[in-house]
Amino acid sequence: MSGELSFLQERLQAWQIRQASWGGPLYRGRATPKSTDLTLMSNDYLALGSHPAVLDAQVRSLRDQGNGALMSGVFTTDSDPLRHLETSLAGWLTAPAVMLCQSGWTANVGLIQAICRPGAPVYIDELAHASLWEGIAAARAVARPFAHNDTDHLERSVRAHGPGLIAFDTLYSVTGDLCPLLELTAVARRTGCDLVADESHTLGVLGFQGAGLVDALGLTDRVAYRTASLAKAFAGRAGLIACAREVAHYLPYHSLGAVFSSTLLPHDVAGLATALVVLAGADDRRMRLAHNSRRLREGLRELGYHIAPSESQIIPLQPGTEAGVRRLQQALDARGVFGAAFVPPSVPARRCVQRLSVHSELTDADVDRVLDVCADVRDEVGLREWRSTRRTAAVLC
Repeated sequence: MSGELSFLQERLQAWQIRQASWGGPLYRGRATPKSTDLTLMSNDYLALGSHPAVLDAQVRSLRDQGNGALMSGVFTTDSDPLRHLETSLAGWLTAPAVMLCQSGWTANVGLIQAICRPGAPVYIDELAHASLWEGIAAARAVARPFAHNDTDHLERSVRAHGPGLIAFDTLYSVTGDLCPLLELTAVARRTGCDLVADESHTLGVLGFQGAGLVDALGLTDRVAYRTASLAKAFAGRAGLIACAREVAHYLPYHSLGAVFSSTLLPHDVAGLATALVVLAGADDRRMRLAHNSRRLREGLRELGYHIAPSESQIIPLQPGTEAGVRRLQQALDARGVFGAAFVPPSVPARRCVQRLSVHSELTDADVDRVLDVCADVRDEVGLREWRSTRRTAAVLC
């Protein structure tokens, strides 16, 4: 026990030192955005979080059903609205079946834990979401990381260690770049591997009716497992696994998160079911999101900000250090533009970023305001300094 306390004390001391170097916590004590401010922290890319139809469905469900039976999903019957939503999602995704779970984290951890034997190799992009790494640990499998989006490195590793799972994000939540999905499926086919694609940040945004990158590229039969958090474009609270029908029937009884946690609440299901209908018909919102994202990326590049490799609605401003992120966040907050700071353990120590998440309801005037603010703070945040050191930072990572 004393060893455990000593470890905790060391961690607390290190945390206190980090906070002191920032001048205080990054979020505790931070000003709350006003109605006139631009909030670019949320993953609600299509602005469905306050959609009247979604809210009405949730309210009606709460009034009619309360919080439901509050039980493990193992006991959910075929007539439950959750099962109907799974069927609707499977049709939308052109997938054999879908299993819903409590979160994107639970989806990734529970899937890998349930399908991967101890000691098996899992080839994982070095920037893949932490939940995929945690799933490997839960399965007692062997993580074989490959360089970000480097399919040559991936294939060399598979040739050296044998077939297994290949796990990656389709859109990376900090860097904002897409995976090379065509090349990944080609490597999987040549080497006998199965793919696990986390579509959390592409569902709703890309593909026919927003069905994601895998669907957009016509690769639904080449990707064995698709996972996602529905706390992004769906603006809800759940996760999903799209997979073969027999696997979907197996998972509720073998994925520990499904067995030992209560299932989704009825109003969550009602909101997600309505969000699916709205989202599938939201081509106008997707077009607006793409327009806003492109304008902001192009404008920031012209101002001299390093945002590479972003090609999406996720745009990282990259001071590199925690102190740089703190300085940038304070400068933007003071001018009414609120982004999200990413520091360890979310990212390596020399890859700290201030992330701007674009959404479809921004106007051209809003985007212009963000660009004006970013132009205004360049000298204050030392833009030239951190641009000149980014090559060094990359080497140190």
